[in-house]
Amino acid sequence: MLATSFAAFGPGAAAKEMKEGKKVRPSTAAAGAARSAAAGKSTPPPRLPADKPRPLDSALITPLGDSNLFLNSRSAAQPASRPSDIHGLQAGKYPWRMNIVTTTFWVGESAARNNPVANYASSWDPTWSKSYGGLDTPVREQRVNFLPVAFTPQQNPFYIALPYNDVSKGAHKPEAAAVVPWFQQDFRQAGKTVLKDRWVAIHFNGRVAYAQWEDCGPFRTDHSAYVFGTERPKPNLNKGAGLDVSPAVRDFLGMRDTDVTDWRFVEFSEVPQGPWATHGNNNTFVQRKQDRDKPVVLIDQVRPAAR
Repeated sequence: MLATSFAAFGPGAAAKEMKEGKKVRPSTAAAGAARSAAAGKSTPPPRLPADKPRPLDSALITPLGDSNLFLNSRSAAQPASRPSDIHGLQAGKYPWRMNIVTTTFWVGESAARNNPVANYASSWDPTWSKSYGGLDTPVREQRVNFLPVAFTPQQNPFYIALPYNDVSKGAHKPEAAAVVPWFQQDFRQAGKTVLKDRWVAIHFNGRVAYAQWEDCGPFRTDHSAYVFGTERPKPNLNKGAGLDVSPAVRDFLGMRDTDVTDWRFVEFSEVPQGPWATHGNNNTFVQRKQDRDKPVVLIDQVRPAAR
C-alpha cells in the first residue's frame, strides 16, 4: 500500500478529506467477519462569460469522429483511441478513463482504524443506509445474484463513487456549471446535485458493468479536473485509487477488492439491460417501468346541467 501521508494534501485538505471523502478500507473478508454478528425550479447559475477562462477545459464531451480524444493512460506515448475502438462498445460523447485503480466500498460500511468515516450516509443522502435498506455486505458468501441475501435493496445495488461533489453547504460550487457537461440540461434547483444517479460504464477483463453514481470519493470531493478533465487521480493511501465500486459491480466484473479498471460516463440510452436494471427506486429502468405500468384513469366528460 502506498505510504502517502495526508499531510501531502495540506492540513486543511487532510481534515476535509477525512470528513467528506472516502477512506482506506480494510479487506472485505475482515469487514465481513467483524459484521457477521451484526420546489420549484430555480434559475441555474450563469455560465462564465465567453471572454473569461473556464475553470476547467473539460475533455469529457468529444465530437464523434474527433481524433483528439482522451489518451490511453497506460502509455502516454500511445496515440489516442476512438471510443468505438475500446472494449467493443459503440462510440459515445464521453471518453474512457483508462487504467484507474478501483476499490470496493459499500453502503453501511462501519468506521474502523483505516476507515475513520462510516458509510451510513453518502455525500447526498444523510440516511443512505436506511434509504438502501441495510448493510450491503461485501462478503461474497453472503451475496446471491449480486444482492445481499439478508434483504432486498431499495436502491440500485450497482453503484459507484467518484471524487467530486458539485454541491457544498447547500449551494452549487462556483465551477460546477462550467465543469459538469450535463449541468444545464439536468439543473432543477439551486443546491440540488446534478451528479447523483448518473450512469457510468466500468470495464474489467473483457466485461462491462453499468452503475449509478451515488457517493463521492475515494478520499476527495474536489477533483473535477480528473472526473471531467484529463488529469489522473491524485496520490492517496489506496494506491492512487480514482474509483469506488459496489460489491455488485465487483462481483459482476470478477474483480478483486482492489483492482484496475477503465470507466466512462454514459447516457441512459447507452445502458443495456442487465442485473443493474432490476432493483431500486433510484434506478432509471425501474422508474420508467413504473411509469409505463401506471393505470390510465379516464375522466368522464362533465356534462352541462339540464335546463
